[in-house]
Amino acid sequence: MLKNRLTFNRFLRALTAAVLVSQFQGPLSAGPPYFTDDPEPVEYGHSELYIASQSMVTRGSADVTMPHVEFNYGLIPGVQIHVIAPFKCAKEPGASGHFGPGDAELGIKWRFLNESGPVPMMGVFPLVVVPTGYEKTGLGDGRTRYFLPLWLQKKWGKWSSYGGGGCWIDAGARGINSWNAGWQVQRELTGSVSAGAELFYRTPIEGWGRNGIGFNAGVVIDFGESHHLLLSAGRDIRGPNVFTGYISYQYTTGTGGS
Repeated sequence: MLKNRLTFNRFLRALTAAVLVSQFQGPLSAGPPYFTDDPEPVEYGHSELYIASQSMVTRGSADVTMPHVEFNYGLIPGVQIHVIAPFKCAKEPGASGHFGPGDAELGIKWRFLNESGPVPMMGVFPLVVVPTGYEKTGLGDGRTRYFLPLWLQKKWGKWSSYGGGGCWIDAGARGINSWNAGWQVQRELTGSVSAGAELFYRTPIEGWGRNGIGFNAGVVIDFGESHHLLLSAGRDIRGPNVFTGYISYQYTTGTGGS
């Protein structure tokens, strides 16, 4: 019985580590402060700068950006460019933690359909994750990955909702692709505070283990036109008990047309 218990514990630790990795397979901060993204790009000539920390924590394991910097810029009407440069702290069960650069993320968001009547806004946001982190210490994946999603959004009054999903393509030797999807609902509570919640779904990137379902609840607080605070927290509904958290300061500015 002791042998069976040890075998089960090893399996559980391995499964937990796989889920931690699979949660970070998506866009690092997606539609801050949520995992789910939207199809609405930054306005032409405007920019967004985030100084953020995102965490995935379970018993004995942690994967935290400390911090990551995200920059989005409205290059032309309907199109934004996107980059994330993270520093990460990673710890696996029974091992010491490591700190250093993580994998960088590059992308272009293109809104190809505006919202009109019952028709939602639609857009694509292809991403590439570049293996700039050190794989052996858990700071990087050691291979290039691509995300090809479709996002939709609808607004009515003080409410808005967006979601969609896509496929992660693994360009490494393992070549195991996976799927991510999610949907978010948000409401403006006051002129400066909005709150929302999301459900998200993922398949494991290692080719084994259970599919995962989780939720997040978040809030965005505006301190004027340029300064914003974004917060969210959540956990798994299905799968190991993984806690997720996000906090960031956002600075927005605009110099071009609308």
